[in-house]
Amino acid sequence: MPGNPLTDPNWAADVTNQITSVVGNVREKTTGNVIKAVRAVVFGLLATFLGLFAVVMFVVIVTRALQSLLDIWVDWATAVWISYLFLGGLFVLAGLILMSKRHSA
Repeated sequence: MPGNPLTDPNWAADVTNQITSVVGNVREKTTGNVIKAVRAVVFGLLATFLGLFAVVMFVVIVTRALQSLLDIWVDWATAVWISYLFLGGLFVLAGLILMSKRHSA
């Protein structure tokens, strides 16, 4: 408990330090965990959206590169549908593999 303010020259500093520490403890226990959770949600969503964007851009780049590569041997229209057929087959194969690994209810 603080002493007598008339006889203690450090009374104001001691009371201020006690109030500051109590307010800091209350703030840390109430808002510290909430801030951490909100940051985790925000950064998680940001990483998810950037990851999805990267996957889509990768598929677009691979499709375009495959079309350009096939354009060496066949005309452009044929290169386009061959690239779509090839990548579509890869996606179907990946889907079949993932479906075979799922757990049935």
